[in-house]
Order: sequence, then structure tokens, then C-alpha cells
Amino acid sequence: MTAIPARHLSSALHVHALIRIALALAALFVAPPARAHVFEATGAVVYFDEAGQRYSVALYVNIEAILAGVDPEVKDSNDSPKAAEYNRLRAMPPEDLKKAYDRISADFLAGMTFLIDGRPDHPELLSAEFAEVGDLSKVRKTIFTFQGQLPPSARTFAFGWKPEFGKIFLRTMAPRARSPYVETIAVGEMSETIVIADVKTRSAWNMVKDFISIGFTHILPKGLDHILFVVGIFLLSIKVRPILTQVTSFTVAHTLTLGLGSAGYVNLPTSIVEPLIAASIVYVAVENILRPTLSPWRPMVVFGFGLLHGLGFAGILREFGIPKDDFLLGLLSFNVGVELGQLTVITICFLLVGIWFGNKSWYRQRVVIPGSLVVAAVGAYWFVQRVAM
Repeated sequence: MTAIPARHLSSALHVHALIRIALALAALFVAPPARAHVFEATGAVVYFDEAGQRYSVALYVNIEAILAGVDPEVKDSNDSPKAAEYNRLRAMPPEDLKKAYDRISADFLAGMTFLIDGRPDHPELLSAEFAEVGDLSKVRKTIFTFQGQLPPSARTFAFGWKPEFGKIFLRTMAPRARSPYVETIAVGEMSETIVIADVKTRSAWNMVKDFISIGFTHILPKGLDHILFVVGIFLLSIKVRPILTQVTSFTVAHTLTLGLGSAGYVNLPTSIVEPLIAASIVYVAVENILRPTLSPWRPMVVFGFGLLHGLGFAGILREFGIPKDDFLLGLLSFNVGVELGQLTVITICFLLVGIWFGNKSWYRQRVVIPGSLVVAAVGAYWFVQRVAM
């Protein structure tokens, strides 16, 4: 094995530290419960740095099976004509296993394909770690660590290798990534195209900005049901106190269930949550028609419906798989985005009708009641649609 250049030592140490952290996770993800003689799939952990200048790939390889030429499709290596050679390699001390690998290293490395924006790339092999002989009933994994440079404009990444090397369980790992990526790569296939910007490491500030944006866009323009609920709150009265009372009640409630739901403490199926959200829209709109002022119970009713809306938001936030250490920051940032979206809806309502017609004697008859009827009709349609699904 050639010596690692000094300029790469700090990068290598950083990569190795990340790999050690990943091992505990990868032990569950990378390999299913070990059987004695299975040609286990290779685990691939891919990491992109925050600056978008480098990428690292750690491969956890059943190198003995590859050296012996065991068919990746066998369920038990004892059924392979290469079984004796495979078992001999599994019992080798690491220094002897390394010598056996060195004889095929050129072909092994040439059999890998790294693609950046669809073009082949050739990362440097930083290290190959051959483990000591352990429990022979379990597969011994050899760790290969690669590092490559990313062009400034790099957008996508993909990985694959020769069919005889077997299946790959690939995952990305990066602090505060927009989303994790997990894929099983079939024998002889390339991975799907991975968007680097989604899976690379981000600064805390960039994560905050992203989640504020995600929260905002899930109100405007994506959250039409939430928009209608806020419009229903606005239509009751353009006076600050009724609006502030309802919005505060709604905010406190959906913040509570957003946090509990995203953390997994509360989890209702969407088949229940979504129809009830539609029903909340109907209720608020109908009460606008029946009562001209804020009722004593309306803030509590809005609070109850806010709990439902929070569970709806939680389902969205859970999809991002926020790491535990960044969960609170991501949650608060997402919630800020949601609040900005709601305030924007109320501001638009004021600009469209409130400041122009709010003081007119006919405002309730010509704006509040017709507007609430439209909101109620849409909410009722959604309720029936969602119950029927």
C-alpha cells in the first residue's frame, strides 16, 4: 500500500472519524443479521463536505468472497464450488489477506465507477483496513476509503461496480443534510443519480434558512387547506384582537403537535388527520356565517384544530430525517417558516379586502358571508374526498 501524502492526512483522519460514527448506524443498515456463509452486500457510506469541494466514500466489503470468486447470487457460500477457498480466506490473518488482495487490487479498483454529473471520476484510495480474524460465523468486512475532488459546478453523483462484486447498500451521511439518501443497488447496476446539494453537509445557518423556506412554501403556495383555514380566521373580523387571539391559539397548538409529531411521540394516520383538517375548515367558515363576533369558545376550538394542523405539518417534517442533535433547530426554523406563511396570508387578505372594504356597512353581507360559504364548500368537498379515499 502506498503512503498517504501529507496533504491528505487531515482529510483522511476526518473521514475515518465520520466512518467510525457511521459504523454503529451502518451495522444495522449496511448488513442484515449475519448468517454464517452469506455473500453479504457491500455497505457504501458517501459523504460530501460543506464547501462542496470534496467527497468521500467508505466501502465495507466482503473481500474474501470477491477474492474467492463466489457468485453474488448464492444464498450460502457452502453451495458454491468456491466454498473451500472462501473459507480459507476468511481464516487468514489481516496481513495475509492484504497480500491476497494486492494481487487483484488493480482489477478491483478498475471495476468501480464513480460518476460526477454523469462523467467518470477517479478518487484517490486513502486507505484499506483489513480486520483481524474474529467470529468465523460472521462476515469480516474490509473498509476501503476513497476521497475525490468535486468540480465547482458539480451537481450529481452516482456509484456502481462490476456484477461479480455483488449488491450494494448505499447511504449518504452528512450533518444537517437536507435529506438522507438510502438505496439498494442491484448486482451490476449503477445507483440512482444523487443530487449533491440535498445530501451534503450544511452549516447551521444554511439549515435554518432551508427549513424556514420549506415551512413557508408548505403554506404558500403548497398548503391550500392551511391557507383556507387562515382565511376563515381572518374573515370573522378584520379587527386586530379577534385575529390575534385566534392566530395565537392556532400557533401554540400546531407548534405543540408539530414538535411531538416530528419527534415520534404522537402519530395519527393521515387517513384520520387529513379529513379532520378539512372538517376544521368547514367549522370555522360556518361559524363565521352564524356568528358576527368572536365567540367565547372559538379560541379553544381553533386551538383544537391547530393540534390537527400541527400533526399534518409533522408528517412533512419527519420526511427530512433531521438528526437528533439538529432536531430542535430544524423544528423551530420550520415553524418560523410556517408562521411567516400564515402572516403573509393574513396580510394578503388585508390588502385585497380588509383595508378597502372592512369599514363598509355591507362588508359582512358581501364579503364575510359569501367568502365563508366558498371556504365551507371547498372544505366540505375535501372532507368527503378524503374520507372516501
